[in-house]
Amino acid sequence: MGAAISIRLPEPLARRLNNLSEVTERPKSFHVQKALESYFEEFAGLRIALDRLHDPKDTVVSSEDMRASFGL
Repeated sequence: MGAAISIRLPEPLARRLNNLSEVTERPKSFHVQKALESYFEEFAGLRIALDRLHDPKDTVVSSEDMRASFGL
């Protein structure tokens, strides 16, 4: 069993969550959990990209060099 939390949602978002729950016949907690999992996965990818962008040791390849490497 997971941890219980309480959140307040803006009314339009709460209505959308209720509608989704009814249509899919899944509990609202299921959809909130899936949304959070997706958010954390995206955030982790973004964090990695930003870290690489700001890493002076990570080389940047120009679009011209990339195209040339594929013979385009």
